Amino acid sequence: MEAARDRLVPDVVADGLHVLFCGINPGLTTAATGHHFARPGNRFWPVLHLSGFTPRLLRPAEQQELLAYGLGITNVVARPTARADELTAEEYAEGGRLLAAKVTRLKPRWLAVVGVTAYRAAFADRTARVGPQQRTIGDTRIWVLPNPSGLNAHWTATTMAQEYARLREAAGVDGHLPG
Repeated sequence: MEAARDRLVPDVVADGLHVLFCGINPGLTTAATGHHFARPGNRFWPVLHLSGFTPRLLRPAEQQELLAYGLGITNVVARPTARADELTAEEYAEGGRLLAAKVTRLKPRWLAVVGVTAYRAAFADRTARVGPQQRTIGDTRIWVLPNPSGLNAHWTATTMAQEYARLREAAGVDGHLPG
């Protein structure tokens, strides 16, 4: 997996998305496959389905199908690592600046940052909690979601799906109808 550390994982984005999900950074499995949230045990794809964002459980290799539902994926930091705690404060800060520029360009209705610690570091907001944020980027609202990593034992797939469903309802997304 050493070679995976040098690979960039392409964003799954389009202009005017309902929700742009933003992971922390690619893990090594994601970097090796080029598919977001690809590590077995990561709960992103099951939670996305359980919360009603998608009508069926998508595999990481099917990530482009998200665009049909007005959804996309990017990361705060592009550099792949085995664990997010390998990232520096400077990488988070720079990632936050680059993410804000990307959101300004793409204009999604909602930016959903997957991981409160990543949001706090990227946007210098030590008090942020899971849920909708006061901060906006232009007209884009921000929601912080729990990190679906298997390492995040504080949240079960069920409780994560409930929080993701709150965002889905706020964003007006019907996971059974494309777009």
